Amino acid sequence: MPRPRVLALLAAAGIALAAAGAAILPATASNAATACAAAYNNSAVYTGGMQVSYNSHNWTAKWWTQYEAPSTGGSGVWADNGSCGGSGGGGGGGTACNYPAWVAGQYYAVGAIVRYTNGLYYQATHENPGYDPTISTWFWSPYACSGGGGGGGGGTTGFVVSEAQFNQMFPSRNGFYTYAGLTDAMAKYPAFAKTGSDTVKRQEAAAFLANVGHETGGLVYINEINTANWPHYCDYSQPYGCPAGQSAYHGRGPIQLSWNFNYKAAGDALGVDLLNNPDLVATNSSISWQTGLWYWMTGTGNAGTTSHNAMVNGQGFGTTIRAINSIECNGGNPAQVQSRVNLYNQFTAILGVPAGGNLTC
Repeated sequence: MPRPRVLALLAAAGIALAAAGAAILPATASNAATACAAAYNNSAVYTGGMQVSYNSHNWTAKWWTQYEAPSTGGSGVWADNGSCGGSGGGGGGGTACNYPAWVAGQYYAVGAIVRYTNGLYYQATHENPGYDPTISTWFWSPYACSGGGGGGGGGTTGFVVSEAQFNQMFPSRNGFYTYAGLTDAMAKYPAFAKTGSDTVKRQEAAAFLANVGHETGGLVYINEINTANWPHYCDYSQPYGCPAGQSAYHGRGPIQLSWNFNYKAAGDALGVDLLNNPDLVATNSSISWQTGLWYWMTGTGNAGTTSHNAMVNGQGFGTTIRAINSIECNGGNPAQVQSRVNLYNQFTAILGVPAGGNLTC
């Protein structure tokens, strides 16, 4: 399928909001006895003023949100009302314990979960350079967790990449690109990272995440940075035109969906009207991940096969580069190819599998 696009780095709409979220003060001890609100539901839609409980804290949504677990980081949509107790229950309860040990002096992004030396789990509510979770309570909150997990697997999600491994791969990621949004999106394409041997499943997951990591600067950027290019992605020869506006179809999401015909095709495949509502790719985490998986599972570019089939059939990581951005291949931009390969090697190492052959194109 045609996929002309510009691979300039993208601009994250809402990065400033993440900084604003850090201004929220930590809860005081007087909140400790407050009853917990209803537990947070990741797939539910919350609007301004709605309250939930998550990780033994009550939270209030400031505006519309979905697929963004409560924290004082990310987009800043959640306000921390302080600790709570009672029947509401924290959203983290029951999650499989499959998180790495805390390391003093190691950088932790918002949302990172660690096992402290006391055997308890803590989640980073603000990024920090490895502060002690039992001392620096402004930066860490207790995390409810049960069960043994399973070394390299995905806990209760069925994904071969655990949330801890995902956070390790993307320590500086934008809060928009949530692990929950990705695992929710995978329901649209159940063959993704679930085909073949365990090694092949992990290799495919690593290949996908390496490519999206390359295209988004480590899952930092959501929208294409070069706004001067935005008006160029409207093909008026299409019978449906550009109903959202000439500049509405710029690159967005983990594999930079761009052009009105690609928004139309992706929306039709996913059952979402992206032609009229293209900004859903930059505002709904699950839909954004779905568009990335849509191209991964169906787009062939100049490779003659999809990225999914390339990994499942042993054609190698290099073929996925050709399917996603063939202009980098055959000496077109060897530095960009190497950047993708480096990430793939890094991620396969995290998942404990060999990288395989045919890594470049």
